[in-house]
Amino acid sequence: MSRTIPRLQPADFIAPSVAALVSVIVNYGGTFVLVFQAAQLAQLTAAQTASWVWSVSIGVGLTGAWLSYRYREPIITAWSTPGVAFLATVMPFTPYGEVIGAYVVSAIGFICLGLSGAFERLVRLIPGGIAAGLLAGILLQFGINAFGGASTDPVLVIVLVLTYAMLRRFTTRFAVVGILVTGMALLIAQDRIDMNGIHLSLAAPVFEMPRFSVGSLLEVALPLFVITLTGQYMPGMLVLRNDGFKTSADPIVTLTGLGSLVMAPFGAHAFNVAAITAAICTGKDAHEDPSKRYIAGLVCGLLYITVGIFGVTLASLFMVLPRTFVTTLAGLALLGAIGGSLVNAMADARTRETALITFLATSANVTLLGVGGAFWGLVAGLVVHLLIHGGRKTLRATATAR
Repeated sequence: MSRTIPRLQPADFIAPSVAALVSVIVNYGGTFVLVFQAAQLAQLTAAQTASWVWSVSIGVGLTGAWLSYRYREPIITAWSTPGVAFLATVMPFTPYGEVIGAYVVSAIGFICLGLSGAFERLVRLIPGGIAAGLLAGILLQFGINAFGGASTDPVLVIVLVLTYAMLRRFTTRFAVVGILVTGMALLIAQDRIDMNGIHLSLAAPVFEMPRFSVGSLLEVALPLFVITLTGQYMPGMLVLRNDGFKTSADPIVTLTGLGSLVMAPFGAHAFNVAAITAAICTGKDAHEDPSKRYIAGLVCGLLYITVGIFGVTLASLFMVLPRTFVTTLAGLALLGAIGGSLVNAMADARTRETALITFLATSANVTLLGVGGAFWGLVAGLVVHLLIHGGRKTLRATATAR
């Protein structure tokens, strides 16, 4: 059942809305270039590429906004970033109709998974310390990147870090607002944002009839399903759990699977619960009151829908921002999430060692068999936990104590 809507004041919208804007900037300005690279490698037309942008943006916006409103939690959805990276390697060699068919099959797989309830049971089995260690490991690189850009753009990074520190001294709630405004003002003053080549125009969806083959099922649909499940859904659900939100994974997986199915013929590859950008919206910086953080999910949804309406043209607006600005903004916005995850990972002395192993293994970001570091970090933590602490009974008991 949906929760009672908390009483809202105008000031309640400021921090969640800024958190949502930062989340969207990081998503489009950080990794969305992979979509354009994959489309170029697959030799998609400009209309097909615009339809891909339209379908993933509109789909992510609608599913995230509805889930956030329905459950009164900041359930941020996103497209599968590791999925796009994988698609860039197979789309050049697979007919586009069969790629679309693979999207359809993968989406049906997520719908079935959500309806089965198996994924929620799996999430509940993961001990809290390991979950926190996994999240800290995923976010660590973003924290490092917040300062790594100082070697190439020292003025921008130093100004953002000092602004963040000064604002944190006087106000926790508006620190991210301050660095966003300060950073944009500095970039404009330095004349580093060139929008001359950007002309807004409405996107038009292009329908592609799905085609199915055994080859595309095994070479595209199955890997896309596994990569999205392990690289996005699992850490995304643990982000929500780490910040105290308890919505079952089942309706999230089911609805995002349905959204993926509807949008697949227009080029959308996979929707899922977000992980990294979700952490910007689920912590205290988004709002001191957890019951009001769902506003960030609603605003994210509206922003994604707006970008989708204009397709490639508005998405390109975020991509003209200097990469150093995007990475520093993301890292500073995630400092609270990183610190909170490390505290939670180390809180229980009994599971501290296994949580630390999970954190280090995830931070190493090892890719094996086409599956990314988040999955293998989780596997490493769980295997060591079982070897040290015993069998499934112990694992359940630890998970229940979360």
